[in-house]
Amino acid sequence: MVSEDAIGEDRLSEYWAHDSRTLLDVLESSAAGLSTAAADERLQRIGPNTLARDTRASALRLLVRQFESPLVLILVFAAVVAALVQDWTDAGVVLAIVLGSGLLSFSQEFRASASLERLRERVRVKSKVVRDGAETVVPSERVVPGDLVLLSAGTLIPADGVLVEAKDLHVTQSALTGEAMPVEKRPGASARDASLIQRTNCVFMGTSVRSGTGHALIVRTGGATLYGGIASRLRLRAPETEFERGIRRYGQLLTQVMIFLVVLVFAANVFLERPPIESLLFALALAVGISPELLPAIISITLSVGAREMAERGVIVRRLSSIENFGSMDILCADKTGTLTEGVMALDGALDSRGLASQDVLVCAYLNSRLQSGLPNPLDEAIVVKADRDAIDISAYRKLDEIPYDFLRKRLTVVVQRQGAAESVLITKGAFAHVLDVCTQIQTDADIVPLDPDARARIDALFARWSEGGYRVLGLATKSLAQQPTYEREDEAGLTFRGFLLFLDPPKDGIRETLAALASRGVTLKIITGDNRLITAHLGRAVGFQSPSILTGADLDGLREDALMRLAPRTDFFVDVDPNQKERVILALKKAGHVVGYLGDGINDASALHAADVGISVDKAVDVAKEAADFVLLEHDLDVLCRGIEQGRKTFANTLKYVATTTSANFGNMLSMAAASFFLPFLPLLAKQILLNNFLSDFPGIAIASDRVDPDLVDRPQRWNIRAMRNFTIVFGAVSSIFDLLTFGVLLYVFHAGAELFRTGWFFESLMTELVIALVVRTHRPFYRSRPGRFLFWSTLAVMAVTVALPYSPLAAELGFVALPAAQVGVLTLITLLYVGAAELTKKVFYRSVGAFP
Repeated sequence: MVSEDAIGEDRLSEYWAHDSRTLLDVLESSAAGLSTAAADERLQRIGPNTLARDTRASALRLLVRQFESPLVLILVFAAVVAALVQDWTDAGVVLAIVLGSGLLSFSQEFRASASLERLRERVRVKSKVVRDGAETVVPSERVVPGDLVLLSAGTLIPADGVLVEAKDLHVTQSALTGEAMPVEKRPGASARDASLIQRTNCVFMGTSVRSGTGHALIVRTGGATLYGGIASRLRLRAPETEFERGIRRYGQLLTQVMIFLVVLVFAANVFLERPPIESLLFALALAVGISPELLPAIISITLSVGAREMAERGVIVRRLSSIENFGSMDILCADKTGTLTEGVMALDGALDSRGLASQDVLVCAYLNSRLQSGLPNPLDEAIVVKADRDAIDISAYRKLDEIPYDFLRKRLTVVVQRQGAAESVLITKGAFAHVLDVCTQIQTDADIVPLDPDARARIDALFARWSEGGYRVLGLATKSLAQQPTYEREDEAGLTFRGFLLFLDPPKDGIRETLAALASRGVTLKIITGDNRLITAHLGRAVGFQSPSILTGADLDGLREDALMRLAPRTDFFVDVDPNQKERVILALKKAGHVVGYLGDGINDASALHAADVGISVDKAVDVAKEAADFVLLEHDLDVLCRGIEQGRKTFANTLKYVATTTSANFGNMLSMAAASFFLPFLPLLAKQILLNNFLSDFPGIAIASDRVDPDLVDRPQRWNIRAMRNFTIVFGAVSSIFDLLTFGVLLYVFHAGAELFRTGWFFESLMTELVIALVVRTHRPFYRSRPGRFLFWSTLAVMAVTVALPYSPLAAELGFVALPAAQVGVLTLITLLYVGAAELTKKVFYRSVGAFP
C-alpha cells in the first residue's frame, strides 16, 4: 500500500518542479502504468476523481432535505408548541402530515434522481489510460494518481499532472488562466516559483487538448486539483436560467405575502381573544397553505420525468435546469456537416492541379490520413476507405514525424520516408486557401513551375467551380527535404501544390421537412461553419433556403458588437468562421433577446457551447464538446432534436401548471379563510384541517409532472412571464374567493352551521374546488376537450373520494369533522360545479387578453 509518506508529499506539493521520471518513482508508477489492482486500491483510499458538488445526494441526504424547508420547520415548531401545552391531537396530526408529505416528496424525487443518474451514465466522459502495460478506457472519475493518461486533440484532461511526452501539444486552459489562445505544453521541469501560466510541463483538470498528442502522469485528482480547489472556495454553480430566476422572484413575492398574512391573522385573532396557540397554528397553517411547498420537489420530479422521456427520444439531459431553456429556444445554431448533410463523407476525386484524376495525389493523401495520429475525422476516414478499396500499398513508407492540425493553420502535415530514399517528404493537406498560402510552386503533369498569379487564378477557378457544385475541397502539397531530428511548423513553407481532394456530403433525406417542422415550432436554424461561402450557399439552396443571407469571418472582423447584434438575427449562414467568431455570433444573438441553442461536436465548438443558452452535442463528439453541453443527442439528427424540443416544452408547461393551479386555488382559499377569521365567532378551519387539505391536494400536484400537454403549447417557444403569473394568481384567486364567500353564506345563513359543521362543509368545498381547478386551468382549451394525464385524472378522483368519505370515517372526530347532511353535500357540489363554469369563462377571457399562458 502506498502511504502518504511513501508518495512523498513534500515533492508532490511542487510537482511541476520535478522531472517525470522522479514523479513516476514517487507515485510507484512506470511507463507501463499502474496495475489494475493498484489503481483500484488507490481509488478506494483516495476516492473518485470528482468534485463534491458533482456527486449525487445519498438517499439519507435526500430524505433529510425534504424536511429542511423553512415551511416544514415552522410546522414542526408549531407542533412542538402544541405538544408543550398538551394539545396532543393537533401535535400528532401536524407531525403526521409533515412526515407523510416529506415521504411522498422523497419517494418521487429519489426515483427521479436514480433514473437521471442512470441516464447520465450513458454519456459519462471517459479517459484513455495505460494500465498493466496496455491502453484501456475508464470513466474519468476512476482516474487515480499514478495513472498515465493518453492525450490527443479533443481530450478533456481529467486531473492535474505532468507531461511524460508530448508532440506539438497545445492545451486550452482559459477556464483557469483566462488565456484566449491555446498554449504549448512540453515535458521537463518548471521552476519551483513558476506561476500557473509558466508551468508549461503541466496539464490541469477542466482544460482540454486543442491539438497534438501526449502522455500525462496524473498527480492530483478530485478536490485536490487546482480546479477542485477553486470550485470549493468559490462554490461555483451554473448561471441561473431564466426559469430559475422567475421561480426565485415569484417565491420572494409569496414569502412577502405569507409574512404579512401570518402577522396580520395572528394579531387579529389574539385581539379577538381567541386561544393564542390555536391562533398561532391557524396563522402558520394559512402561510403553508398559500405556498406551493412542494414546488422544489415538483420541479425536480417534472424535470426528471422530462429527462427520462427525452432519453426515450434520443436526447440525454446532462443539466436538468436547462430543460426549460430548451423549451424557450427560438434560434438553433449548428454546423452544416451532420446537421443539414448526412455527415458521411465520400472521397469523390483525387485530382492533380489541372483537375485530372491522379493516383499520386491519392497516395499522398492516403499517407497523410493513415499515418496521422490526431483526432479521427470523416475526411481522413473517407480517404482511407477509398485508398483501401483501390488496394493502395504504402508499406514501403515509414512515418518520421507529424505536425498536427490546428484551427489557425487549418493544415495537417505528416513527414514520411520511402524505403531506400535519402530524403524525407513532407505531405500537407488541409483547407484549400491555407495550403495554397504555404506553396510557392505548382506541379503540372511532370513539370514543377512557379505559383505565379496566372497559375493561382487557374486553380482558384477550379476550386470555385467545384465548391459551387457542392463539393468540399481540400488542397494537398508536398516538399522534399533532408532528414532532420524533428519537424516544426516553420517547415511548412515553400511547398509544391500537388492537387485537390473532392468530397461529397449529400443533404439528408427529409431535411426540408425537418427544417419546416423546426420553423413551425418557432425555431429558426442558423448555420455557423468553417466552410466557404460557395459550398455553403449551394447546400443552402439544396435544402430550401431560397436567398440565404451570408456573413463571412472577414465580415465579422469588421463589425462592432452593436452592429453584429442587429445583423446576426437577420443572417442565415455564417461562413469561414473560427471558434472565437462562433462565440461572438452566439453572444450577439443572446444580446438581441433570443434564447439560443448551439449544436456542436468538435474541439472548436466548446466555447460556443458554453456561450449558448442551450449547449447540445452528440454521443460521438469529442470529450470537451460533450462536457460543455447541456444535452447530448444519441444521433446527430435534427429530427431527434425536434423531438427533444417538444419534450422540453412539455416539461416547461407542466412545471408552470403546478405553480398556476396551486397558487390560484390556494391563494383565494387562504385569503378567504384569513378574512373569515376576522368576523366568524370561530376559526373557519383548524390548523390540522388546513394542513390535511394541503397534503391531500399534493397527490394530484405531483401527478402534474406526467400530465398531457396541449399541442399549441409545444408549437412555440415558451418564456417565463412573472407579470402574467402574478395577474393569473390575482384573477383566479379572486374568482375562488367569490365562491368561498358564497359557501360561507350558504353554510351560515341557509344551513345555520355551527363550528364543526361549518369546518366540515368548508373543508369539503375548498378541497373540491382546488382539485377541479387543476383540471380546468391545466389547458387553454375548454377543459372537456383536453384529456388530462392518466395519473393526474385517477389521483384526482381518488382524492375526491377520500374527501367525500372523511366526514363519515372513524378519523372524523379526531380531525374535527362531523357527518354532512345529504342536502348540504348536494348544495356544496352545485357550488363546485358553478365554480368550474366561472373558472372556465374567466380562463377564456384571461387568455384572450394576455395571450398564451402558462
